Amino acid sequence: MEWRHLFTVLTPSYNRAHTLERVYRSLCEQTCQDFEWVVVDDGSTDGTRELVQGWQQQAPFPIRYAWQENRHKKAAFNHGVALAQGELVVALDSDDTLLVNALYDMAQIWADIPLQERAGYAGITGLCVRPDGKVVGDMFPKDVFDASALDISFRYHVRGEKFGCLSTAVLRRFPFPDQIDGFVPESLVWRAIARAGYKNRFVNTVFRVYHDSPDSLSVQGKTSQQHALGLWLLAQDTVVKCLPWFRYEPKAFLMAAARYTRFGLHLRASGRTPPAGYGLEGLASYLLVALMWPVGAALYLRDKRRT
Repeated sequence: MEWRHLFTVLTPSYNRAHTLERVYRSLCEQTCQDFEWVVVDDGSTDGTRELVQGWQQQAPFPIRYAWQENRHKKAAFNHGVALAQGELVVALDSDDTLLVNALYDMAQIWADIPLQERAGYAGITGLCVRPDGKVVGDMFPKDVFDASALDISFRYHVRGEKFGCLSTAVLRRFPFPDQIDGFVPESLVWRAIARAGYKNRFVNTVFRVYHDSPDSLSVQGKTSQQHALGLWLLAQDTVVKCLPWFRYEPKAFLMAAARYTRFGLHLRASGRTPPAGYGLEGLASYLLVALMWPVGAALYLRDKRRT
């Protein structure tokens, strides 16, 4: 395909007019200006439209604004990917910032991958730091390291928030399941891409300053029972579709099997049913969940006591 830009910086936003300027200022400072900024407004009511329209008149880079009825971040992300005119998508949250050379560094790293090999890469993944400069989570085993997202998680045990850019063409092949209501972990998409055979180039280069706000989806999704369906889907994906990686980190799969029961019970208690087409498959998945059922039930009861 012919792309107009190297990058599309994509920002889904819902009532974040109070933090969006931080993103905008960060983009104005980028040393690489071969990008567009696509803001997908997920039904905001706080003046986001007027704010972005004002920036459109003065920004040194193109800004495109798209509004949609409130359908959750995953639907806004899919919408933005469909609109993207950049070869690579940089999904920048509405409250975060890029380092000044982030896009320049990504461009250089992408160019280092031989052209004839790039079709096998999903993108580039680097590091995040907190506002105090401390790296979030683990660093990668090497400064430049090619692997799949599943390998980096289960085989090399790298944890913590990471950030980079992803091929627009690949993302269009693997959209978020926006037919599912509510929170859906991003890992479901990254894992599907990995299982299709795509690698990432992982680098120990910092690209993003991560601002961890208490109302962010990533924070809520780790603890809130209101996101039980998304967490159940992640557990189901682990014990059904990721079993070839079991030998690298058995404990992670056992705990996922427990969470399958834990959040399944939360769904049942709230009168919700998992979406069609998701469930256990194969003897190994059933055995894992059966083995860990008492642990999952105990975690569910603990949740209920706490609430």
